[in-house]
Amino acid sequence: MHLDVQELRNFYYRSTLGRAAQASVRGRVLEIWPEAKGQTVAGFGFAVPLLRPYLAEARRVIALMPGPQGVMPWPAGLPNVSVLTEETRWPIETGHVDKLVVMHGLETSERPSQLLEECWRTLGPGGRALFIVPNRAGLWSRSDRTPFGYGHPYTLGQLETLLKRHQFLPERHLSALYQPPSARRFWRKSGPLFERVGARIPAIFAGGVVIVEASKRVQAPKGTLIKTLAKRPITAADGLAEPA
Repeated sequence: MHLDVQELRNFYYRSTLGRAAQASVRGRVLEIWPEAKGQTVAGFGFAVPLLRPYLAEARRVIALMPGPQGVMPWPAGLPNVSVLTEETRWPIETGHVDKLVVMHGLETSERPSQLLEECWRTLGPGGRALFIVPNRAGLWSRSDRTPFGYGHPYTLGQLETLLKRHQFLPERHLSALYQPPSARRFWRKSGPLFERVGARIPAIFAGGVVIVEASKRVQAPKGTLIKTLAKRPITAADGLAEPA
């Protein structure tokens, strides 16, 4: 079940914990995709906190928000690029997206297989997608004080297996949100330290979210190619080689 867009907006833009979470995840996303010049970037779910760095140079930025969640105008102070859409039928032509970010979309979907099929459809040749989901082993998935405490959390292995089943090829993975999901002043001040240490030693500190970058896999045509040679040269029919 998708969270309400007002709850997501209040968390990310009106709470200190939400702003810290936004900074942590967006920093990791920019490590993978530092720019998107001349490309089409789309986000599904509630990915708008991660899309702002691409507004200046991307050819187009589209924020897709599912109907059960609701939609809000975004970005503030600029022409709106957010769209209310059906979860598995996006208003985007096949193969038109270069970069796709999915956050608060996959783990809360009641039809994850159909959603991944739609992600695959809209990606163009060479397109890449980032899937950001709550980490089953992390602290954030165990607390309902944040949006990461809702829906179906994943381990890295579970997410990569799911993506492979739907014609995606996992390329690399990262984690984020190593700081505790607490709004207390002490944890907020020490949050950046947790993020720096956790990013260097991910095997010891389980991050709150798993981030997997995947490419669109297109299978080659099945079957065996058979070459046959003509037993005799093909000649023009009588009367065509020398027209009157």
